[in-house]
Amino acid sequence: MSTTVVYEAVSVLLLLAVLAFAVVRPRGWPEAAAAVPAAVLVMLVGAVSPHAAWAQTRSLLPVVGFLALILVLAQLCADEGLFEAAGAAVARWCGSGAGRLLTGVFVVASVTTAVLSLDATVVLLTPVVFATAARTGARARPHVFATAHLANSASLLLPVSNLTNLLAFSASGLTFTRFATLMALPWLAAIVVEYAVFRVFFRTDLAAGTTPGAPQPNPELPVFTLVVLALTLAGFVLASFAGLDPAWAALGGVLVLGGRALLRRRTTPRELVGAAAPLFCLFVLALGVVVQAVVDNGLDTGLGRLLPSGDSLTELLVVAVVAALLANLINNLPAVLALLPLVAPHGPGPVLAVLIGVNLGPNLTYVGSLATLLWRRILHTHGTRAELGPFTRLGLLTVPATLLASTLALWGMLHTIGT
Repeated sequence: MSTTVVYEAVSVLLLLAVLAFAVVRPRGWPEAAAAVPAAVLVMLVGAVSPHAAWAQTRSLLPVVGFLALILVLAQLCADEGLFEAAGAAVARWCGSGAGRLLTGVFVVASVTTAVLSLDATVVLLTPVVFATAARTGARARPHVFATAHLANSASLLLPVSNLTNLLAFSASGLTFTRFATLMALPWLAAIVVEYAVFRVFFRTDLAAGTTPGAPQPNPELPVFTLVVLALTLAGFVLASFAGLDPAWAALGGVLVLGGRALLRRRTTPRELVGAAAPLFCLFVLALGVVVQAVVDNGLDTGLGRLLPSGDSLTELLVVAVVAALLANLINNLPAVLALLPLVAPHGPGPVLAVLIGVNLGPNLTYVGSLATLLWRRILHTHGTRAELGPFTRLGLLTVPATLLASTLALWGMLHTIGT
């Protein structure tokens, strides 16, 4: 047995062990508790050199730093009551219609995912959706399933919408605005398809209507927070035009809202650091090293045989399907780390097709993305079972349809406006 085969076997086993640990999280331990030792081990056995491990870590550091800033920004918006105000507005608008409530949840979840990342939708918006459904007397299931699906499928629009987007953005060579322009139609196509399927799949729950309880006070819209958030989003665009890292705009938003919250004693430095999820960021860096070991010892060769090099509709569909399948086998974060080096030399089209696959594919299984796993935990805290059967059946309907619609839309954008 060759050394390479041994290294590949060790690397794959460690990757699977890290992902299993992230799913189960025994005794509530952080994901980094398994990922860091695994990263050290693949270096000790020689599956990846310290030089390659450092190169991978260095390439991920700016992306992970940006992720930390977005997480803090989302938490500050939540602390100011932005999500509660949005939930109350949706409840007022829906009146006595559960269908209208679903529409409102789709709109709010899609915008939240696009602007504040999928983590904000799963962690901060899902509890608000539970409360909003209770407030209107609607069945919660269609609406909380929507937050899980839209955390993945509505994360196609902006580089800041998902950690996978940040990685793809770095590999694509596109500007912030060009990325958003190319992905606007695929993003919209995925949401429209999801909405159509949800209306049919949950027709019984939606037909039950709503039974509003006693009137509740409406939280005040945090105008200052909304303005800062809008300016931060504009800053992403301006930074891209100026050739600067969008992280500077995110940092500006965090400094303004964070400084205001500190002065008003609504938060503490420790809480702000906690909102940045430092252990999760460490997990991402360590996972990158383990994935690098897997890629260097054979995965790149196998995937290279499957992936086409062009940007025709058929080729983009093949890339998206391979990415979706790989995301459901090893999770979308390792999948995008493995696939990007293989497709980046072929231009932005295949890179964005990978993104469609790793963002939409995870709606098929629980293990497809970390966000879905986190969504399951939130459901448990609200006394709701995350049933495997309905989730899988829904995914079997939405994933093929959204993959086809979004890839077709991407192909159209690439051949209409170019890169």
